[in-house]
Amino acid sequence: MPRERDPLIVGRVIGDVLDAFNRSISLTVTYYTREVTNGSELRPSQVINQPRIDIGGSDLRTFYTLAMVDPDAPSPSDPNLREYLHWLVTDIPATTGTGFGQEIVCYESPRPTVGIHRFVFVLFQQLGRQTVYAPGWRQNFNTREFAELYNLGLPVAAVYFNCQRQSGSGGRRR
Repeated sequence: MPRERDPLIVGRVIGDVLDAFNRSISLTVTYYTREVTNGSELRPSQVINQPRIDIGGSDLRTFYTLAMVDPDAPSPSDPNLREYLHWLVTDIPATTGTGFGQEIVCYESPRPTVGIHRFVFVLFQQLGRQTVYAPGWRQNFNTREFAELYNLGLPVAAVYFNCQRQSGSGGRRR
């Protein structure tokens, strides 16, 4: 795919969160029955529960780390909490999903309050099983620094969706 048409570049995921990389493994993220595609729009009510994650590959002895971050916290115009860590799972065997890995930071559903937020799923291949420590807090997580700290290298897959606050239902309150 030409770089100028890559949705991760167009959506500024490459740059704001990740360095350029070559996708080398399949990563499928599904909320209920809706598969996440780059740039798709999901409502907060659709992402309350953690998604099903399917990772490709062929060797169960290969392990992966998945991080889900919001680079637009608390607002896209002033992302001073960039990146907000929503989920972190390590030691996921190839051909499986997050249920077979070690959940380091539990899933926190997206609840954007201002503007349109990008929620990015990033997959790294591990060199082997390893101990990963939960960060002290979710805000100001840095995917690049995390990858460097745990010697993960560049991502092997990534996908993101957009989400914004849902307006209230019904009419005016009295």
